[in-house]
Amino acid sequence: MAERLYVSNKNETVRMFESDFMEFFTRVHPVTPLVLYLPVIGYMLYVSLWQRRLSMLAVAALFLLGVLLWTLLEYLIHRYIFHYEPKTRLGQRLHYIIHGVHHDYPNDARRLVMPPSISVPLAFLFYGLFLLIFGSLAPAVFAGLVFGYVCYDMLHYATHHFGMKRGMWLWLKQYHLRHHFKDDHVGYGISSPLWDYVFRTTRK
Repeated sequence: MAERLYVSNKNETVRMFESDFMEFFTRVHPVTPLVLYLPVIGYMLYVSLWQRRLSMLAVAALFLLGVLLWTLLEYLIHRYIFHYEPKTRLGQRLHYIIHGVHHDYPNDARRLVMPPSISVPLAFLFYGLFLLIFGSLAPAVFAGLVFGYVCYDMLHYATHHFGMKRGMWLWLKQYHLRHHFKDDHVGYGISSPLWDYVFRTTRK
Protein backbone atom coordinates (compact mmCIF):
# COMPACT_ATOMS: atom_id res chain seq x y z
CA MET A 1 0.00 0.00 0.00
CA ALA A 2 0.95 3.67 -0.18
CA GLU A 3 3.71 4.73 2.17
CA ARG A 4 5.56 8.03 2.48
CA LEU A 5 8.93 6.39 2.23
CA TYR A 6 10.94 8.98 0.36
CA VAL A 7 10.55 12.73 -0.12
CA SER A 8 12.61 14.97 -2.34
CA ASN A 9 11.99 18.68 -1.86
CA LYS A 10 13.81 19.49 -5.10
CA ASN A 11 11.46 17.40 -7.25
CA GLU A 12 8.51 17.62 -4.87
CA THR A 13 7.81 13.92 -5.09
CA VAL A 14 7.31 10.92 -2.86
CA ARG A 15 7.86 7.21 -3.24
CA MET A 16 4.49 5.49 -2.84
CA PHE A 17 5.46 1.79 -2.93
CA GLU A 18 8.44 -0.22 -1.77
CA SER A 19 8.11 -2.37 -4.90
CA ASP A 20 9.88 -0.84 -7.92
CA PHE A 21 7.36 -2.63 -10.16
CA MET A 22 4.37 -1.00 -8.45
CA GLU A 23 6.12 2.35 -8.25
CA PHE A 24 6.71 2.31 -12.01
CA PHE A 25 2.95 2.44 -12.67
CA THR A 26 2.48 5.55 -10.51
CA ARG A 27 4.67 7.76 -12.69
CA VAL A 28 3.64 8.90 -16.17
CA HIS A 29 5.38 11.14 -18.70
CA PRO A 30 3.06 14.09 -19.45
CA VAL A 31 2.97 13.44 -23.21
CA THR A 32 1.60 9.91 -22.69
CA PRO A 33 -2.10 10.91 -23.13
CA LEU A 34 -1.26 12.61 -26.44
CA VAL A 35 0.59 9.56 -27.76
CA LEU A 36 -2.13 7.15 -26.66
CA TYR A 37 -5.31 9.04 -27.41
CA LEU A 38 -4.80 11.37 -30.37
CA PRO A 39 -4.80 8.31 -32.69
CA VAL A 40 -7.99 7.10 -30.97
CA ILE A 41 -9.69 10.44 -31.60
CA GLY A 42 -8.62 10.39 -35.26
CA TYR A 43 -9.83 6.84 -35.74
CA MET A 44 -13.20 7.53 -34.13
CA LEU A 45 -13.71 10.54 -36.40
CA TYR A 46 -12.73 8.41 -39.41
CA VAL A 47 -15.30 5.77 -38.43
CA SER A 48 -17.98 8.43 -37.97
CA LEU A 49 -17.35 10.23 -41.25
CA TRP A 50 -16.34 7.44 -43.65
CA GLN A 51 -17.82 4.25 -42.23
CA ARG A 52 -20.99 5.56 -40.58
CA ARG A 53 -21.40 8.22 -43.29
CA LEU A 54 -22.43 10.94 -40.87
CA SER A 55 -22.38 14.54 -42.06
CA MET A 56 -19.68 16.93 -40.91
CA LEU A 57 -22.30 18.95 -39.04
CA ALA A 58 -23.63 15.87 -37.22
CA VAL A 59 -20.13 14.74 -36.28
CA ALA A 60 -19.26 18.23 -35.02
CA ALA A 61 -22.42 18.36 -32.88
CA LEU A 62 -21.82 14.87 -31.45
CA PHE A 63 -18.16 15.68 -30.85
CA LEU A 64 -19.14 18.79 -28.86
CA LEU A 65 -21.63 16.69 -26.90
CA GLY A 66 -18.76 14.36 -25.99
CA VAL A 67 -16.63 17.30 -24.83
CA LEU A 68 -19.53 18.55 -22.69
CA LEU A 69 -19.99 15.08 -21.20
CA TRP A 70 -16.29 15.02 -20.37
CA THR A 71 -16.51 18.31 -18.43
CA LEU A 72 -19.38 16.85 -16.38
CA LEU A 73 -17.50 13.58 -15.82
CA GLU A 74 -14.36 15.48 -14.81
CA TYR A 75 -16.36 17.45 -12.24
CA LEU A 76 -18.16 14.42 -10.80
CA ILE A 77 -15.01 12.31 -10.53
CA HIS A 78 -13.02 15.13 -8.94
CA ARG A 79 -15.74 16.05 -6.46
CA TYR A 80 -17.21 12.70 -5.46
CA ILE A 81 -14.34 10.22 -5.98
CA PHE A 82 -11.10 12.18 -5.68
CA HIS A 83 -12.42 14.18 -2.71
CA TYR A 84 -14.36 11.44 -0.99
CA GLU A 85 -13.18 11.18 2.61
CA PRO A 86 -13.07 7.49 3.65
CA LYS A 87 -13.17 6.48 7.31
CA THR A 88 -11.27 3.18 7.20
CA ARG A 89 -7.48 2.88 7.13
CA LEU A 90 -7.60 0.97 3.83
CA GLY A 91 -9.91 3.56 2.32
CA GLN A 92 -7.62 6.39 3.41
CA ARG A 93 -4.61 4.71 1.83
CA LEU A 94 -6.48 4.12 -1.41
CA HIS A 95 -7.60 7.75 -1.41
CA TYR A 96 -4.00 8.86 -0.95
CA ILE A 97 -2.90 6.77 -3.92
CA ILE A 98 -5.69 8.06 -6.15
CA HIS A 99 -5.63 11.77 -5.34
CA GLY A 100 -4.27 12.63 -1.91
CA VAL A 101 -0.69 12.42 -3.13
CA HIS A 102 -1.44 15.11 -5.72
CA HIS A 103 -2.63 17.54 -3.07
CA ASP A 104 0.42 16.84 -0.92
CA TYR A 105 2.83 17.10 -3.88
CA PRO A 106 0.96 19.18 -6.48
CA ASN A 107 3.98 19.87 -8.69
CA ASP A 108 5.18 16.28 -9.06
CA ALA A 109 5.57 16.32 -12.86
CA ARG A 110 5.18 12.55 -13.27
CA ARG A 111 1.90 12.39 -11.35
CA LEU A 112 -0.13 15.08 -13.10
CA VAL A 113 -1.70 12.96 -15.85
CA MET A 114 -3.71 9.78 -15.42
CA PRO A 115 -1.72 6.52 -15.65
CA PRO A 116 -2.65 4.33 -18.66
CA SER A 117 -3.28 1.47 -16.24
CA ILE A 118 -6.36 3.47 -15.16
CA SER A 119 -7.26 5.51 -18.23
CA VAL A 120 -7.23 2.64 -20.76
CA PRO A 121 -9.70 0.39 -18.88
CA LEU A 122 -11.91 3.44 -18.27
CA ALA A 123 -11.79 4.27 -21.98
CA PHE A 124 -13.04 0.79 -22.89
CA LEU A 125 -15.72 1.04 -20.23
CA PHE A 126 -17.05 4.36 -21.48
CA TYR A 127 -16.90 3.33 -25.12
CA GLY A 128 -19.01 0.29 -24.25
CA LEU A 129 -21.50 2.50 -22.41
CA PHE A 130 -21.64 4.89 -25.36
CA LEU A 131 -22.34 2.02 -27.74
CA LEU A 132 -25.30 1.05 -25.57
CA ILE A 133 -26.57 4.63 -25.28
CA PHE A 134 -25.74 6.17 -28.66
CA GLY A 135 -25.49 3.14 -30.94
CA SER A 136 -23.94 4.01 -34.32
CA LEU A 137 -23.35 7.60 -33.15
CA ALA A 138 -21.05 6.44 -30.34
CA PRO A 139 -17.67 6.95 -32.12
CA ALA A 140 -18.28 10.67 -32.69
CA VAL A 141 -19.40 11.27 -29.10
CA PHE A 142 -16.54 9.18 -27.76
CA ALA A 143 -14.05 11.18 -29.86
CA GLY A 144 -15.28 14.33 -28.14
CA LEU A 145 -15.07 12.73 -24.70
CA VAL A 146 -11.48 11.58 -25.29
CA PHE A 147 -10.53 14.99 -26.72
CA GLY A 148 -11.93 16.61 -23.57
CA TYR A 149 -9.92 14.20 -21.43
CA VAL A 150 -6.68 14.94 -23.31
CA CYS A 151 -7.29 18.69 -22.98
CA TYR A 152 -7.91 18.20 -19.26
CA ASP A 153 -4.66 16.28 -18.73
CA MET A 154 -2.60 18.77 -20.75
CA LEU A 155 -4.20 21.77 -19.06
CA HIS A 156 -3.69 20.22 -15.63
CA TYR A 157 -0.01 19.70 -16.35
CA ALA A 158 0.34 23.22 -17.75
CA THR A 159 -1.41 24.71 -14.73
CA HIS A 160 1.25 23.32 -12.43
CA HIS A 161 4.30 23.76 -14.66
CA PHE A 162 3.76 26.55 -17.23
CA GLY A 163 3.57 30.30 -16.67
CA MET A 164 0.12 30.88 -18.24
CA LYS A 165 0.45 34.60 -17.57
CA ARG A 166 -2.38 36.09 -19.64
CA GLY A 167 -6.09 35.99 -20.31
CA MET A 168 -8.16 32.85 -19.95
CA TRP A 169 -5.09 30.67 -19.31
CA LEU A 170 -4.05 32.76 -16.31
CA TRP A 171 -7.63 32.72 -15.01
CA LEU A 172 -7.85 28.91 -15.27
CA LYS A 173 -4.47 28.53 -13.58
CA GLN A 174 -5.53 30.75 -10.69
CA TYR A 175 -8.89 28.99 -10.46
CA HIS A 176 -7.26 25.58 -10.02
CA LEU A 177 -4.48 26.76 -7.71
CA ARG A 178 -7.09 28.28 -5.40
CA HIS A 179 -8.54 24.77 -5.14
CA HIS A 180 -5.11 23.55 -4.01
CA PHE A 181 -4.04 26.35 -1.71
CA LYS A 182 -7.19 28.13 -0.53
CA ASP A 183 -10.15 25.72 -0.31
CA ASP A 184 -10.18 22.18 -1.73
CA HIS A 185 -13.93 21.84 -1.13
CA VAL A 186 -14.74 24.12 -4.07
CA GLY A 187 -13.45 24.66 -7.62
CA TYR A 188 -13.59 21.06 -8.84
CA GLY A 189 -13.56 21.96 -12.52
CA ILE A 190 -10.10 22.04 -14.09
CA SER A 191 -10.60 22.28 -17.84
CA SER A 192 -13.83 24.23 -17.29
CA PRO A 193 -15.57 25.84 -14.27
CA LEU A 194 -18.99 25.28 -15.91
CA TRP A 195 -20.30 22.66 -13.50
CA ASP A 196 -18.96 24.52 -10.47
CA TYR A 197 -21.34 27.32 -11.45
CA VAL A 198 -24.19 24.88 -12.12
CA PHE A 199 -23.77 23.08 -8.78
CA ARG A 200 -22.68 26.19 -6.85
CA THR A 201 -19.24 25.01 -5.84
CA THR A 202 -17.34 28.07 -6.98
CA ARG A 203 -15.18 29.75 -4.35
CA LYS A 204 -17.17 32.21 -2.24
